[in-house]
Amino acid sequence: MAAKILSVDEAKLVRAAGGVVRRNGSRGAMRLAVVHRPGYDDWSFPKGKVDRGETLEETALREVEEETGLRCKLVSPLGCTAYADHKGRDKVACYWLMDVVSGRFRAGSEIDEVRWVTIDEALDLLSYRRDRALLRALDLEATG
Repeated sequence: MAAKILSVDEAKLVRAAGGVVRRNGSRGAMRLAVVHRPGYDDWSFPKGKVDRGETLEETALREVEEETGLRCKLVSPLGCTAYADHKGRDKVACYWLMDVVSGRFRAGSEIDEVRWVTIDEALDLLSYRRDRALLRALDLEATG
């Protein structure tokens, strides 16, 4: 099989994947996990970079578990966001809606807090417009 030749832009592209993790709250209302990253002092969804040989789905599940302690299952793809990372590199992060299978949050160096919030609360809490846009697409699915 021939090797794919990457353009300079593709070679510099940072690929990442993560999850919008949901569970039912005490009154049956859907709650989403929003994480605080102390290194950036922001609120976002758990995500991380793709390891060599890993699919986006594998990355999403691994990163969510590493960052939150929650083992999840994929429900459906939500889409991808594109932006420049803190080093100025082009980054694409793809997300899946996920359900919790097991586990418990444990704080670490990357994530120090998880809040389980409603969609409206998440829209107020999330630090980035791209995450709010992803959430609005989920809200349309949930109410459509």
